[in-house]
Amino acid sequence: MKVYIKNKLVSLGGSSEVLDENQKPIYVVKGKVFSITRKKRICDLEGNVLFTVRNKWFNWFVHKAYIYDADKNKIAKVKDKPFNFKNDYIVEGYQDEIKIDGSFFSLSCNIVKNGEVIGVIRRQFTIIRDSFELDADEKEIPFLIALVIAIDNIHDNKTK
Repeated sequence: MKVYIKNKLVSLGGSSEVLDENQKPIYVVKGKVFSITRKKRICDLEGNVLFTVRNKWFNWFVHKAYIYDADKNKIAKVKDKPFNFKNDYIVEGYQDEIKIDGSFFSLSCNIVKNGEVIGVIRRQFTIIRDSFELDADEKEIPFLIALVIAIDNIHDNKTK
């Protein structure tokens, strides 16, 4: 299944929309207007929170974001490497071993779970806003959307 994660053109909180292949909304990413940690909630169309992503408040050389489930339990920590020039990211604390194979902000990268590719992220080139194509199994999509949002949050925190 392919989904498209598109940051909204005008959004004070950093909200995004998640569209299916027919450009119909399937999930909503709601950002908070005043959030030092860039807190974002991934919700279904009924408004139920599936995951919450937030950055670590203060970072030295390694930037981190946390992914929480609907019950507010921390399920994963996403971090970059010190002096991360290749945009490599590590996922820790998740029930399975997750790796990002390839540079996140290049043309594409693979998401590897326990040695098996479970998804592909392709960056969509737009001048105005960040946009990503995510190709993965339908049952993995909500968590992988949270993962893409977490990595994008880390990148935004480093560059802005």
